[in-house]
Amino acid sequence: MEVSPATARYFEELTAGLASAMELAATARARGLDPRTGIEIPVASDLADRVEALLEYEGIAARIRELEKELSREEAALRIGDDFVARRFGETTPEEILDHAIRAAMALLTEGVVAAPTEGIAKVSIGKNDDGTDYLRIYYAGPIRSAGGTAQALSVLVGDYVRQALGIGRYIPRPEEVERYIEEIRQYNNIMSLQYLPSEEELRTIIGNCPVCIDGEPTEREEVSGYRNLERVETNTVRGGMALVVTEGLALKAPKIVNNVRKMKIAGWGWLEEMMAGSGAFAKSGDDDEKGGAIRPKDKYLRDLIGGRPVFSHPMRKGGFRLRLGRSRNTGFAAAGLNPATMHILGDFLTVGTQMKIERPGKAAGIASVDSIQGPTVKLRNGEVLRVDDAAGARRIAGQIDEILDTGEILISFGEFMENNHPLMPACYCEEWWR
Repeated sequence: MEVSPATARYFEELTAGLASAMELAATARARGLDPRTGIEIPVASDLADRVEALLEYEGIAARIRELEKELSREEAALRIGDDFVARRFGETTPEEILDHAIRAAMALLTEGVVAAPTEGIAKVSIGKNDDGTDYLRIYYAGPIRSAGGTAQALSVLVGDYVRQALGIGRYIPRPEEVERYIEEIRQYNNIMSLQYLPSEEELRTIIGNCPVCIDGEPTEREEVSGYRNLERVETNTVRGGMALVVTEGLALKAPKIVNNVRKMKIAGWGWLEEMMAGSGAFAKSGDDDEKGGAIRPKDKYLRDLIGGRPVFSHPMRKGGFRLRLGRSRNTGFAAAGLNPATMHILGDFLTVGTQMKIERPGKAAGIASVDSIQGPTVKLRNGEVLRVDDAAGARRIAGQIDEILDTGEILISFGEFMENNHPLMPACYCEEWWR
């Protein structure tokens, strides 16, 4: 990367400062006054280094860099399974190969910054079907939530991809196990409220056809009332990790699974395409709900509303936030910019750093103050209509407002649409149109 001399000096100062801080920390830890004498936080220069430092699989960083030159992130997460099957990183047993491949894929998908790869997967084992064949069992724990639905779903797909390469059979559930999944997932939804709860028929289809056994560690205090003490289910307690992966992973992210199945030509997932082609709620549960160029209102953020929280606009309602494509210096990842006047006119509920649920492109955005976009349009009690573009003006007329006609612009970058795999929405009429 070519940078200016000033920027190069800045990076050099950062590197030197980090080295000095690490040396000081190492000296302090060496005194033995802390639980550990070493520094827990490894230094990594890129994603590949983060994955290797997080999982401690020596040599995987170089291979990740090679794969990412040719493949997308999701394809690389699947393809690296071939290297584990080839025992390239020192694995010896099938369980170890499966375990390491799934964790590495998840670390890659979550960019090595969450606990899911290390703590979200409790263990991986191989079970026995009633016909004597082996099958893969992945035990998920509560921290799998931090991975997000896409990584959860693809961890199952990676497990299936690797178990096929190892010659391990598919999971054949018993009827009582299928019913246990249904009861347990519905009970977990009563405890934690899932983003998406498939119907009983959909759950039977998912569990009956998924080639991998999605198991889990007990995460809740409650126990199931029916289908208890099953031979191949180790606990009667509700398994939250399992419920999350089945519903918010496999069901909610079905389009992404199918997309990767097609790219990698993985057999045994045709049933998921058939479910997506159906007319039920499952077919509409994925992210790809903008088909044929039709942009429809999405009320998901209202359905999950908590009592007492303010609603600033209904889906695609006139007078709501107008999309302005772009970014400011202070709007980062999963962020949105609002004019300071908008924040004040809306009752000061919004401020810098507030997490606001949004209609699209993602689930939520952190709010930042951007004074270069338009503020709200209001009608005063004397009948005057005006647009307010600065906080001082908003404070001056705050007590005179009769009606908010328009909440102003919201600044969202193109990258947010790309990151969330969402069609790019048309922007409002703004100066970019004539510049």
